[in-house]
Amino acid sequence: MAETTEPVDARVGLYIDFDNIVISRYQQLHGRNAFQRDGIRDFDKSDPNNDPEIAARLAAATVDFSAIIDFAASFGTTVVNRAYADWSVPVNASYQRQLMSRAVDLTQLFTTTTRGTKNGADIRLAVDVVEDLFRLPDLTHVIIVAGDSDYIALAQKAKRLGRFVVGIGVAGSTSTSLAAACDEFEDYDSLPGIEKRPEVVAPAGSSSSRRGSKKTVDAPASAAEAGSGADDTVEAEVEPKKAPARSRRVTVPMFSHTEDAPFEEPEPEPEDAQKVATELLVRALQIGHAKGDADEWLNTGSVKNQMRRMDPSFNEKPLGYRSFTDFLASRDDVAELAEEGQQRLIRLLASADTQR
Repeated sequence: MAETTEPVDARVGLYIDFDNIVISRYQQLHGRNAFQRDGIRDFDKSDPNNDPEIAARLAAATVDFSAIIDFAASFGTTVVNRAYADWSVPVNASYQRQLMSRAVDLTQLFTTTTRGTKNGADIRLAVDVVEDLFRLPDLTHVIIVAGDSDYIALAQKAKRLGRFVVGIGVAGSTSTSLAAACDEFEDYDSLPGIEKRPEVVAPAGSSSSRRGSKKTVDAPASAAEAGSGADDTVEAEVEPKKAPARSRRVTVPMFSHTEDAPFEEPEPEPEDAQKVATELLVRALQIGHAKGDADEWLNTGSVKNQMRRMDPSFNEKPLGYRSFTDFLASRDDVAELAEEGQQRLIRLLASADTQR
């Protein structure tokens, strides 16, 4: 009887509560309620009249969804890949190119009230997961990107139905009960490829800097603690309300592809294919080492499978290499090769890991 050399791959469903992760990341870096205070929901980066400091804060809090998708791919083949949000909102629309390039299904949540889609993502995501659990009996892993305690029952139900549940959330905005309900829970900052929390520096000459922006931003907390500084408190309460007004406009989803779409970003410059391939290799090795010992040798075949899960378009031949081994040998500045019998092994160099 012929034996298969490759085990049957696990099949993964990735479900992203987009607003939850984006708002949590912004408030992790800039403080409680900062997302609402700074008017980020309606902040249009293309508007030249926007406050440069707020733009810098938003850029620093950009979520790397590629790192999340790559981590999800380490569990198996991603067969469901959805993100839930109102994609006509400017801050959400700015992520569309990043998500669509990774084949994420953008599920539209229409705003039905003036206060937004309260619990809209939670309910729609939970309904879709339960439906997929019965519609796709071969689905082995459910990955929920959110930290909301509303998902506890969903995680418990998926586990009872025999699925392996993974949660991904932002530190400081994650329910400990949700983490306990999952089989595995990862902090966004601990994912391979995520840089350390950036320091936000206000651009020189910004209007907020001239007003004394640091005092304005921190005024609500400091005034509450000190019981004084009424003038600063008034400024902090009134000034941020102007941000949404400056950016208020009729929004048009990017996927309409109309000439007047206000959130359309310029096409990015072509990336260096060799550099992209090296970064892909490093991230695959980081993920492999994260699942075992840091100094553990990894099978080169498993590493290539992981790279193909992360980027199905990866192929060493268009890069000028006859085999994957030749490709790995050319990256001796980031990885070390070895042979053990018939196996070829690889591990990430410590110097390469610390540089990233």
